[in-house]
Amino acid sequence: MPETTIPTTSTEGQAIEAPRPALWGRALRMLAWLSFLSETIIIGTGGAVRLTGSGLGCSDWPLCTPESLVPILEVQGIHGLIEFGNRLMTGVVGIIALAVVLLVLHTISGRRSLIRALWFALGGIVAAAVAFAIAAPLHIPASPIALGVLLLAVIAAAVHSVRTTPARRDLVLLAWITLIGVVAQALVGGITVLTGLNPLIVGFHYTSSLLLVCVTAAFLVRLYEAPGPRERAVPRWFAILTHVTGLALAVTIIFGVLTTGSGPHSGDADVLRHGFDATILAHVHSWPGYILAALVLTLTVSAWALRLPPRRWLLVLVLAILVQVGVGIWQAREGLPPLLVGIHMVLASLSAATYTVVVLHLKRRVVAKD
Repeated sequence: MPETTIPTTSTEGQAIEAPRPALWGRALRMLAWLSFLSETIIIGTGGAVRLTGSGLGCSDWPLCTPESLVPILEVQGIHGLIEFGNRLMTGVVGIIALAVVLLVLHTISGRRSLIRALWFALGGIVAAAVAFAIAAPLHIPASPIALGVLLLAVIAAAVHSVRTTPARRDLVLLAWITLIGVVAQALVGGITVLTGLNPLIVGFHYTSSLLLVCVTAAFLVRLYEAPGPRERAVPRWFAILTHVTGLALAVTIIFGVLTTGSGPHSGDADVLRHGFDATILAHVHSWPGYILAALVLTLTVSAWALRLPPRRWLLVLVLAILVQVGVGIWQAREGLPPLLVGIHMVLASLSAATYTVVVLHLKRRVVAKD
């Protein structure tokens, strides 16, 4: 991205330059990287909650206990601190995601768009408070309802913002998706606690977090690229094989989530598992993993032989997959030690993010001919 300007798009689809202070460009890049890093870190902290058996360290939500917002060390012990720490990390991720949205709107569309977003935020907060006030006396889950109303307000703000933004809608959309995802994740996290760590909801919670890592990675790629029409930069067969690789990656991750949910790390000693045989699932999980490794290796060799644009990122991806396979084999032979399982979870998100970058490099910007 240029140092002193943010590229936009004219009504004719041609790239133009909208002058903005260099400070905004640097701040946006910094926040975008912080958003990606925080989304990755929260997968690690969420994994720590599960792998240390701290999933119910805070027995209630949004309070830690029915009487206290924060854990009481003498009562919840270290498990309460670990679980509450992950909740605090959710707040950090949310603040960063909100800052990215506001800065993108200010940088691309100016103060008017920023003010509209803030009015939506105020309206959402008021609506959530009203919903809470109505639900609480009726003895129905007031906090999830209030957060659900806030989520709807954020979605409405996102739709309005994307529709009224004159340029760089890709950046605006990706920024809003991240913020919507964080709010939704907070809601899902609360439901996870209230349902006693239902393994299916826990698995969905992790998968959603992984997808947010991919979204923030996509935002970074688009932030550093100029806008404008794009065309395929690789042979058709290569693009198809890349998407097939994505399917193998998705299947590998899904079976990995099911395997973890059926193994010894369900977040609490008293939580029921999926009911599947973890040993069998571990083998089933490895099959698409090996297929994935072979596909990525094939793509990497082909990309370097043909000098295709994604070749460097494919090299990163093949290294990530090989490390992931190695950690997977190691943890299986060692009886699934928590540290290795946690590393495996974080590496899965980074592998998915790298794959996202690869896909975005399948196309290149169309260069206008004189």
